[in-house]
This record gives sequence, structure tokens and C-alpha cells, in this order.
Amino acid sequence: MGKKKLTPAQRKYQEKAKKAEPKPLYLRNALFAFLSGGLVCVIGQGLTDFYSRIMNLPPEEAGDPAVATVILIGALLTGFGVFDNIAKYAGAGLAVPVTGFANSVVSSALEFREEGLLYGISAKMFTLAGSVITFGVVTAFIIGLIYAIFL
Repeated sequence: MGKKKLTPAQRKYQEKAKKAEPKPLYLRNALFAFLSGGLVCVIGQGLTDFYSRIMNLPPEEAGDPAVATVILIGALLTGFGVFDNIAKYAGAGLAVPVTGFANSVVSSALEFREEGLLYGISAKMFTLAGSVITFGVVTAFIIGLIYAIFL
């Protein structure tokens, strides 16, 4: 089964639609993603420094509560409906770091909240997170095994 043949009217409509379609602003989008991703990193570094000083943790260990805080901020912004408005402009700068992961998990939970706490929020929240966590654990195990055998 090949492609469906278009009528001349359909072809003409598609050409008009393609001409009217707004052109993506690649440079602007890349700049906003770079700046917003950098801002997330600056916030994360500030939190790492803060936890390092307040909890007297070495910087390597202070990163853990800093990441948890950034995830919490992303989840709260999603819950309040603010994250998507910011992400319209920030693009991949917010979608790539852990803030994007938090947004995905909370969005899934909010989408199914009418189904109840157990079958809605709890079950659907991990539809995306479950696969990410599973692959992360398996990958960490394999890398740890390789490290233990060869190094």
C-alpha cells in the first residue's frame, strides 16, 4: 500500500498551508534553551553550595539534596501550572535536565487524578518514570559491573 494520491485541490491547499506556516526561529530557540538551561545549572550550583555550607557536606555529596530540590521545584511549578508557560520560551533548556523529568511525572499524575489516588495518581505517575528508573538502574548496574571487572 503506497501513499494516497492527492487531488489537485488538496495539493493546492497543502502548498498554501505550507507557505502560511510560520518559520521556526532556530537561533532564538537555541539561545533561549541555552540561557534557561544555564539558569537551571546556576540554580543547581547555588543549591549545591548552599547545602555544602549549611549541612557541612562535601560538594560531591551536597549535589544530592540540590538535585532533589530542583526536582521538587520542577514538580511544584508543574502542579501550579507555571512550568508549561515557562517551557514555551525556554524549550529544551527546561526539558532536558531533571526539571523535565519532574514535569513529566507530575503531568502524568495530574492527568489521571480523577481516577483516584491509587489507580489514578499513583499508577499513572510512574508510566514514564518506571521505564526511566528501570533503564537507569540497569545501566548503572552494567557500568558498575564493567568497572569492577576491568578497573
